[in-house]
Amino acid sequence: MIHRQVIHMSADGNALGVTGGDGDRIRVLADGSRMPALGLGVWQTPDGLECEQAVRWALELGYRHIDTAQAYGNEASVGRALRDSGVPREEVFITTKFHPRSKDPVLEAERSLERLGVDRIDLYIIHWPEGGPTWAWPGMEEAQRRGYARSIGVSNFSVGELDQLLGVASSRPTVNQAQFSAFEYRRGLLEACEERRIAIVGYSSLGTGRHLGDRTVAEIAQRNGRSAAQVLLRWCLQHGVLVIPKSTHRERIEANGQLFDFALSDEDMAALDALDRTGGTDAAREGGWW
Repeated sequence: MIHRQVIHMSADGNALGVTGGDGDRIRVLADGSRMPALGLGVWQTPDGLECEQAVRWALELGYRHIDTAQAYGNEASVGRALRDSGVPREEVFITTKFHPRSKDPVLEAERSLERLGVDRIDLYIIHWPEGGPTWAWPGMEEAQRRGYARSIGVSNFSVGELDQLLGVASSRPTVNQAQFSAFEYRRGLLEACEERRIAIVGYSSLGTGRHLGDRTVAEIAQRNGRSAAQVLLRWCLQHGVLVIPKSTHRERIEANGQLFDFALSDEDMAALDALDRTGGTDAAREGGWW
């Protein structure tokens, strides 16, 4: 198998592209928007100082994508950290997610903009397909038409749910965010999304820490002189999957970002591919959580 890399090194080889040239490693979405391949996720990060510190550290270390959600309750902290960081707003890609237990994606986008303190969300996605995959999409499209969101997408949608949505959509989703790791190597979902020009953003790529102690991962990490987390995140990138690792520790945020100055061999990739426990599913998760 050929492992497609969609990321790019900066001209100076800087690990996170803080200086020089284009800087961030970019995925060009189907609508032409440019999305960093690496972001900081803030799921389960409490609103307040802990979240603000994590976001400020990430921006200081060169991250240019922050992934939050209405359901996380920490959009205001993300906004404060962004303003306090001194990084120009136009340099930072902000993702937030519509909570599908709310009724109106347009109204909730307005509320997210207020909490974040920004004029536009870079990527606005349906957090999960509660109530069916299509009902919220007209409101997502309206939020985009009003300029509240540059790009719109979905999260936790299977291939079948994506196809139902594509059957009624005027504007196609650009992204599907899904649980994705070497242990949840959703080949069917990845291949279908690539065919439909929908980028996969992987969450829980470290298994919330569970995957870091695996023997195969540890051996590959040792062979490459890298951490287990770096190996697992790099595996995602080499499959064309964007990553949003979560941490509130500065040293881990820094290490998780050092992904662009090495590559895993075909042999290493194949060994990691073989860790899959999903059978190459086209589902976004095993079982529901809503």
